[in-house]
Amino acid sequence: MARDRYTGGRGRDGERRGASSSRRQRTTGFDGRDARRRDDSGRAARSRPGRGAGRGGSGRPPRDGSPHTWLNDTSEQGLVTRRNVVLGVLGAGLGLSVLKLFDYQIANASTYRGRADSRRLSSQTLFAKRGTIYDRNGNVLTSSVECQNVYVNPKLIEDADAAVDVLVEVLRVDADWCREQVTADTTFNYIKRQVDQEDADLIAERGIVGIEFEQSMKRVYPYGNLASQVLGVVNVDNVGLSGLEVYYDEDLTGTNGSIVRERGRDGSFIAGGAYEKVSAQDGTDLVLTLDVNIQTAAEQAIADAVTRSSAKNGSMIVLDPTTGEILAACSSPTFNPTDLANTNAADMNLRIVTDAYEPGSVFKTVVSSMAIDLGLMTPDTTFTVPAKVKAGDDWVTDVDNRDYQMEMTLREILRRSSNTGMVLVGNEIGADNFAEYLDRYGFGESTGIDFPGEATGIVRERDAYDGSSVPSMSFGQGISLPPVAVARAVAAIANGGVACTPHFLKSRHGEAIDWSEGEKRIIEEETAQAVTSMMVTVVDEGTGSGGAIDGYDVAGKTGTAERADESGGYTEGKYMASFMAFAPASDPKVLVYATLDDTSYLSYMASPAVKEAMEQALQILGVKPTR
Repeated sequence: MARDRYTGGRGRDGERRGASSSRRQRTTGFDGRDARRRDDSGRAARSRPGRGAGRGGSGRPPRDGSPHTWLNDTSEQGLVTRRNVVLGVLGAGLGLSVLKLFDYQIANASTYRGRADSRRLSSQTLFAKRGTIYDRNGNVLTSSVECQNVYVNPKLIEDADAAVDVLVEVLRVDADWCREQVTADTTFNYIKRQVDQEDADLIAERGIVGIEFEQSMKRVYPYGNLASQVLGVVNVDNVGLSGLEVYYDEDLTGTNGSIVRERGRDGSFIAGGAYEKVSAQDGTDLVLTLDVNIQTAAEQAIADAVTRSSAKNGSMIVLDPTTGEILAACSSPTFNPTDLANTNAADMNLRIVTDAYEPGSVFKTVVSSMAIDLGLMTPDTTFTVPAKVKAGDDWVTDVDNRDYQMEMTLREILRRSSNTGMVLVGNEIGADNFAEYLDRYGFGESTGIDFPGEATGIVRERDAYDGSSVPSMSFGQGISLPPVAVARAVAAIANGGVACTPHFLKSRHGEAIDWSEGEKRIIEEETAQAVTSMMVTVVDEGTGSGGAIDGYDVAGKTGTAERADESGGYTEGKYMASFMAFAPASDPKVLVYATLDDTSYLSYMASPAVKEAMEQALQILGVKPTR
């Protein structure tokens, strides 16, 4: 009976159990056999959740719509879905990796390589040796020598006190500032650039790790301040800033090289690491027309004249009138090219080129050449010269303040430097002719000089003339010109009427420079000879007697120009005193022009300076006496 009850046989209890079994069959999906399955050995096997029917379990996914139910799915479809998702994730990851690899190695490879290199590669400039500048006789005026830039790598410095002590001691830099550089959170700080090799060696001998050196170049000047305004200066990167250094910068500069080395994380160079060197190409050497001995004489002469006359400044140019070669050029005060920190910027100007003035009576030689070249008069043409004459609304008088008229030839007018007489000459020339000859001489235009910052002055156009224009210009007022333009004009008179281009460069790459293209005939040779003859009279018997040199026939002309003020008038008692001369008059080899600006003295104060410079120049050039 017990067995019958257990097996669900007949009887009330059996019926109940049978019904229960039937319900369980419907629930579990079994075929009516025992609720427990048996394995092949006959032992009962319990159903496991998720793998067939367990207690209340099911072999199918739940029908609640959950997105994650497929994770427990044992069906063939569930396995395929899971495999596809995994493969999709792996594929997406692989695709992103490929894209990133493409970005690194192809699309932006150079960018990433540059970033990496910037962190580990150190590039150092190998500065080209700037071209040497020589005078006409092969004397070195300026050249470049190797030096060192001193810098620190604070990451390598173990003893900051020792590093600061030696840097301050040798380089004389500020101690507090130096300590800031030595202890900064960086791997590179300049301490001082362009340090002499001897000083760099003193620092290197201390053997302090973290103090390092970079090869560089700097300009040296064997003759000190000589010709500093002509030569000009360069900056710490050896780029021309002024003078011929900037005018011929492209020739002189050369091409810098480089050296690339690999650094470690601490900033130190890696032995056997990446290394690449590109050698520097040195600049071109230049030979100038200057003569160091004539330049020395000119600088001394004008400096003495400035002192004697209490002038604000003075200038001088010495040139060969037959070629335009400038043998010397200077202004006073001058400056020290190795001490720019204590230099007045105005003293760096070569004023014969960069400044413009009313030329004063020196211009009377040019006006005389106009009148003679036009055939209007000769040196012996006579004028009745009044004590004063009208120039527009103003009265013009002579420096001697005479109150009577005089009979004067053109030669006498020039000898006495008569303002009233030259007004008469200018009126004879006329406005149209006057304007034409100003154009012939090239006034108001560049002379073509190979120097930066040339002033062109102020020259009125013909249609801007008024009643005072020609009369005032006839004695050197009402027109503003740089001294180099006036020197070129008078040099044309000395050279038989042919003007040459004033210039400094004589040869480059070992080849002479041809400046003949700038030659231009302005007046006839006979005119030039006549004016030269009158200029000799000025030195022998007139206002230029202070420029006479024993043994030589000197042609010259003095000049005194009133200094213009800001109101458009003239400052009383302030002048620009000047003197222009060339010798030998019969065969000119040297022309000298000196100006003394803002002085209370008249032209006679400039004559001794010209005499001193010219006398030495004639001797240096070996020009034999003519008298």
